[in-house]
Amino acid sequence: MNLGIVIFAFNEERSIGGVLDRIPRSIEGVDRIQVIVVDDGSTDRTRAVALERGAQVISHPGNKGLGAAFATAIDGALRAGADIIVGLDGDGQHPPEAIPQLIAPLLGGQADFATATRFADPALVPKMPLLNRLGNWLMARITGLACGRSFTDAACGFRAYSRDAAIRLNVFGGHTYTQESLLDLARKGVTMTEVPVAIRGVREHGKSRVAHNLVRYGTRALAILLRAIRDRLPLAFFGGIGIVLAVVGAGAELAVLANFALTGKTSPYHSFTILGAIFLILGAFSFLIALLADMLGRMRETQETMLYLEKRRYYDDLAQQYTDPDGQQQVTVPPHLAVGNQEVSPAVPLRVE
Repeated sequence: MNLGIVIFAFNEERSIGGVLDRIPRSIEGVDRIQVIVVDDGSTDRTRAVALERGAQVISHPGNKGLGAAFATAIDGALRAGADIIVGLDGDGQHPPEAIPQLIAPLLGGQADFATATRFADPALVPKMPLLNRLGNWLMARITGLACGRSFTDAACGFRAYSRDAAIRLNVFGGHTYTQESLLDLARKGVTMTEVPVAIRGVREHGKSRVAHNLVRYGTRALAILLRAIRDRLPLAFFGGIGIVLAVVGAGAELAVLANFALTGKTSPYHSFTILGAIFLILGAFSFLIALLADMLGRMRETQETMLYLEKRRYYDDLAQQYTDPDGQQQVTVPPHLAVGNQEVSPAVPLRVE
């Protein structure tokens, strides 16, 4: 059983060393532990400190965002042949000592995905600003509603993925990935669980690059989540819009009819007749779009199944190709991310027979 631990870092030279030092050197049920740091365009010594601690480092040429760093990390761990992938931040908020606790459901076969939760156990709730707590609660409720599941924490990035779940996962948000990945995995029927973990509520050094501005973070995270709902639940998304428009239109028409029944006149609500008709027409168009989008959604599911099978062959081939004589998997990176003497592998996950 190979465990890949991926750490997301952007200008974390003051904390990345401590995070790496705290990673367990051995875990029951795990044969090999490999640590990969994704340096998201840091301008300080983050990369150098990680290399000094013996981690393998994949560097972005510039800051691309947490979502892009997550995609690079998953890709790197799969290339290295990881059977379980654990993701955590390099700022020290996520406790590396809790990795055995987090991966226990995966090792035991109870789940293919486990996410740490800060709020399930009242004794483990961290100290954080009230506005942050309310924002987390609201995002968890929205995400849970979209997924058809209940989550107590949808924003924590301390998570564990089985190899199969990681290959199935497709996310597109560059700013963050936490809510979108939950929705994607839930829609694909991946078994999921939450694990209560004691996590720091605030960073020890500096400010969060994702949530330092709560309004901006909430707006961008909500936009990513809405796009994910649109793509994965098109019938509900466009059908819901159609229902709202139709209800408004019908309400306007009923108001005119009620007034006419009582007074024999349409005034002073005559304009409601036109307004109601417009909303009813828009509602009908939305229902039509919902049906077409649902058809495209079914085609998307077929394409994602084909993509999953191709990705699985691609990553399994790479893991075998880049295994050294001692049985150690070497992390390979696409050419556009190669730095120094890093081993380069094909950038596009395609296999030609």
